[in-house]
Amino acid sequence: MPASVKKMVTQPSKMPAFSQIIEQLVSSPLLKPFVLSLIILASTIFLIKRLFATSVSHKKLPPSPSKVPIIGHLHKLGRYPHLSLQKLSQKYGPIMLLRLGSVPTLVVSSAEAAQEIMKTHDLAFADRPRSKINEKMLYNYKDLATAPYGEYWRQMKSICVVQLLSNKRVYDTRKVRENETALLVKKIAETSNSVVDLSDLLMAYTNDIISLSAFGRRFSEGESGWQLRRLMKDMISLLGGFDVGTYIPQLAWLSTVMGFYTKVDAVAKEVDEFLEKLIDEHIHTSKRAKAEGSEDFVDVLLEIYNDKSITGFSIDRESIKAIVLDILAAGTDTTFTVLEWAMTELLRHPQGEHLDMTETTGFTNHKKEHLLAVATPYSI
Repeated sequence: MPASVKKMVTQPSKMPAFSQIIEQLVSSPLLKPFVLSLIILASTIFLIKRLFATSVSHKKLPPSPSKVPIIGHLHKLGRYPHLSLQKLSQKYGPIMLLRLGSVPTLVVSSAEAAQEIMKTHDLAFADRPRSKINEKMLYNYKDLATAPYGEYWRQMKSICVVQLLSNKRVYDTRKVRENETALLVKKIAETSNSVVDLSDLLMAYTNDIISLSAFGRRFSEGESGWQLRRLMKDMISLLGGFDVGTYIPQLAWLSTVMGFYTKVDAVAKEVDEFLEKLIDEHIHTSKRAKAEGSEDFVDVLLEIYNDKSITGFSIDRESIKAIVLDILAAGTDTTFTVLEWAMTELLRHPQGEHLDMTETTGFTNHKKEHLLAVATPYSI
């Protein structure tokens, strides 16, 4: 690798393994006897039910690995679930059934099967599973990602598509993306030969593009920017973490004992205060924004909130906060994760140095300087 290459630090996120949680509980001097007794009791009840069951289901189910009582296949996920699922799919096929505790889960790992589920039979799989974390953090399923399929979901989706994701809106915000990309490259170039925390830079970059496009302001600067990035990291970590009660309802009390729900409540409260402040700022400036023709997505949501005749559909303040949170969290996390892993793979495989702008320009007619050179860390 050339000497001029800058050191870039990425921090791929990990999902806590179920086995780690059990190990922590069993190793606790106070909880160890109680936890072991509870596991033995639960296993005994499970075996008795199986022995005295009067009927057997003959449904044709997808292939499935052998499971353990109570926890099902949770122990097979390991520290890196995506790698574990890949190995399982190689053995059991592109469609397999896993029991994550008491939750039956269909795992699909082929494009053909995914198309059947997401396109052909999309209505049958439209709803997201319920969980206590989503209920607490996503305003009781009022956001677009977890709301049940129905009239509310269709109306909220329509608002987002028309007001934020239309072709015209995307074209109008093109300059924002170009400017933020140039600023990101400039920040990296100014670090000279020092270490660059690329994870933090990429999160700020994606968050700024989303916030400028949807809310008309940048959140990466100052105390509010630091607070938002911290909240997004905490929230995404909790939403992607392991909640014992979601998968094993009989052991839901463990999440309370371990302080998991306390942390969820604290983060949810901070996020709500941040969103309330954002909405209040827009309420105070909405008249001026409308007069200047500079209304953003939150201003549009507030108009619908104040006058349901605009869409024939009314929304409340919690719905506004839920949708804004969706845009901030989902828009930031998805793009940031892809960029972070792309850079990680490039740094792990230096032979990928040839994946530069010559390959990228095959997909666009724009000038090279307008592109995000994600695949060219060696030229920075």
